[in-house]
Amino acid sequence: MPIQRRHVADAELAVLEVLWDHSPRTIRQLTDILYPGGTTSEYATVQKLLQRLEDKGCVSRDRSQSAHQFSPSIARDDLIGEQLEQVAQKLCDGSLTPLLMHLTSNVRLKKRERELLKKMIDEAK
Repeated sequence: MPIQRRHVADAELAVLEVLWDHSPRTIRQLTDILYPGGTTSEYATVQKLLQRLEDKGCVSRDRSQSAHQFSPSIARDDLIGEQLEQVAQKLCDGSLTPLLMHLTSNVRLKKRERELLKKMIDEAK
């Protein structure tokens, strides 16, 4: 899969997290979730973040109503894959092996996660 050069900042990721769990949402609804009791400047911040995410192809906007509705246009797993591939390219000459080795040796995996990882490796053979 070709690497998408799509950098998602932490603030943009916070918006995506809400949209993955609750969509579609308006700017006002997102502002209320991200900044309870949000001010006009926080509303403008969410509006700008949504514009950036739309430009990056991460969200789509439904303009059919007066209050535009926003939904994610990239799945969480797809974005995770893109980000991991970018890290692999940047730090590991494109190899995912060092990342996997680090994760499996330094992160305590649950039994179900180990089983799933083993199954994925077996299927890749």
